Amino acid sequence: MRSAILLGAAIMMASSSSIALAQSAASASAPAGLTYPKTKAVDVVDEQFGVKVADPYRWLEDDVRVNAEVAEWVKSQNAVTDAYLESLPGKQILADRMKKLFDYERFGLPEKAGGYYFFNKNDGLQNQSVLYVRKGLDGADRMLLDPNSWAKDGATALDSWVPSKNGKLLAYSIQDGGSDWRTIKVLDTATGKVLADEIKWAKFTNISWVGNEGFLYSRFAEPKEGAAFQQLNYNQTVYFHKIGTPQSEDKAIYATPDKPEYGHSAQVTHDGKWAVITTSSGTDEKYELHIMPLGKKPTWKAQPLVKGLEHDWGLIEGMGNILWFTTNKDAPKLKVVRVDLSGKAPVFTDVIPERAETLSRAQIVGNRMILSYIKDAKSMALMTDLTGQPVQEIQLNAIGTASGFSGTPGDAETFYGFSSFNQPGAVYRFDSNSGASTPFAEPKLSFNPQDFSISQVFYPSKDGTKIPMFIVHKKDIDLSQGAPTLLYSYGGFNISQTPTYSATRMAWLQSGGVFALANIRGGGEYGKPWHDAGRLMNKQNVFDDFAAAAEYLIASGISAKGKIAIEGRSNGGLLVGASLNQRPDLFAAGHAAVGVMDMVRFDRFTAGRYWVDDYGYPSKEADFKKQMTYSPYHNIKSGVEYPAVIVSTADTDDRVVPGHSFKYIAALQAAETGNKPKIIRIESRAGHGSGKPTDKVIDEYSDIYAFLAKWTGLTLTE
Repeated sequence: MRSAILLGAAIMMASSSSIALAQSAASASAPAGLTYPKTKAVDVVDEQFGVKVADPYRWLEDDVRVNAEVAEWVKSQNAVTDAYLESLPGKQILADRMKKLFDYERFGLPEKAGGYYFFNKNDGLQNQSVLYVRKGLDGADRMLLDPNSWAKDGATALDSWVPSKNGKLLAYSIQDGGSDWRTIKVLDTATGKVLADEIKWAKFTNISWVGNEGFLYSRFAEPKEGAAFQQLNYNQTVYFHKIGTPQSEDKAIYATPDKPEYGHSAQVTHDGKWAVITTSSGTDEKYELHIMPLGKKPTWKAQPLVKGLEHDWGLIEGMGNILWFTTNKDAPKLKVVRVDLSGKAPVFTDVIPERAETLSRAQIVGNRMILSYIKDAKSMALMTDLTGQPVQEIQLNAIGTASGFSGTPGDAETFYGFSSFNQPGAVYRFDSNSGASTPFAEPKLSFNPQDFSISQVFYPSKDGTKIPMFIVHKKDIDLSQGAPTLLYSYGGFNISQTPTYSATRMAWLQSGGVFALANIRGGGEYGKPWHDAGRLMNKQNVFDDFAAAAEYLIASGISAKGKIAIEGRSNGGLLVGASLNQRPDLFAAGHAAVGVMDMVRFDRFTAGRYWVDDYGYPSKEADFKKQMTYSPYHNIKSGVEYPAVIVSTADTDDRVVPGHSFKYIAALQAAETGNKPKIIRIESRAGHGSGKPTDKVIDEYSDIYAFLAKWTGLTLTE
């Protein structure tokens, strides 16, 4: 989210309730030497279901590129924040440490087409990874695309790329300034020449080739002038683009104008026989499926395969008239089914039943199926034959996350990546016939992964539910008094948080801090039941799980009161904002990044309308009342001592519009919450996070972790 505040006592949801927000930052207390910019308050009050909800900072919702007053407010906030952050000890130490940790050659997972291997590679400190190709597994690397030359600030990124079946052409999407909008172009892989083909206003799209002649993609209509970063997204349509023709001639092959809220994506089976259209209406894994027979001259006639938005359906592959899918129909932790399309009606047959572990992905490689599972938030992988009979477990040999295993029927070769908290991603080649793994690219590191301890605990939440949590730290740090700890979580949208490497977090660990990842409810670690237990009317479980994680860290002696900083992004930013309101006594500091902070109006901007599957509808009374119990913007407690807070966002974030963060920090600065700083860091041309250049990541997180170190007592030394 892909991630609002009552001042004073907790809100009472009676028909006579009135929710007021502080009207000016001028009266609020601030740390010595730190003066917040004065934020204008306006008289805006909405009434919903008998509740009067004040919104004095609504003007901050306006696009910074359109409203000069908002732009000036951003400038003044950044001036205060920059001056404060520059005064912090250890910022440069963290920046230097992060730069060293980023400085290693790293590879993306190769994709094979027509005897060529395509892959991303970064020499270490390049702002954007570069796309290379090699002929044959042992061929010489040849550069195809270097996005580092596309923009002076490094903020234009190569988002995705897909080679044609014969490897002669490559369609790729460009992300500019972190926006969700994409421009798609086409490259001749032999000459490196970029063709004239150009697709604009693509968003939330696959690129799926139909033979070598063209590809399917999804797009929205061109937004109104000045509204590209805020306008709601409706009427997504799947198009076919034929190579060598202008976008104006692209054929719309699937749309639902009678249901504009539906979104659609297309996939083509490797043998080119079928296109599968997947339809959704929100963020829930509830899909309809349509199929289109392809051939030399497709008719683009859609045939329904699965009606009703009821269950998760993920295409694995197709071979002739047989399609394979993962689904949670009658299997909350997912299973594999095959669909026979050769008769008058499709015939569905279970192939691999649901297991105790959660199935995250399945791929056909050669004549085998590789199944990726999550077991207690850790990766495991199994291989079966195409009838579901077990062949072997793929040994990963450590706590971590495996990714990849993409492949093609009839070709036994695939690649996968493996990483953990102390191990950057290594890439391995896997032979599904022999079951053997061999290194393709292993990183050369500036530190020894064995110097760090990784453990997993299970702690009780408020209602007794056992929650898994990973704890990472240097083996030789002194825990006798509890260590400064960074506690991170997400808790939403069925997204699983698994062990992965982060150079910025490694800098925190090398500095002597503890990192903890809590796998709270709302995620997908234990399938649909775990997700359901942390959304809609159960959303409070998410905040209770997070608070219980901090309480465990203190009770166990790993950390201590006054030494815990919390961090979350997108939906995790909401988590941090709500947690700071509910338990300001528990934390020393908080970092809320690109968070959803106004639960009354989140569904009015860009992709926000999709999030009702997790949050509910503000227009429905029961949902509204639940949302108002935790909405960060509406639940700030004036007169209560708050932790130090840093909020981060970007002016080009069109996923969670920056108005959420702007309004939240304005209200927080206006409230009486003690003399610890409440500041906001607003990046330019950085979006929701993806595509951010390396130098901006280092600059951002050296700022943020220096702030968190200051308020948790982490000493930063060379």
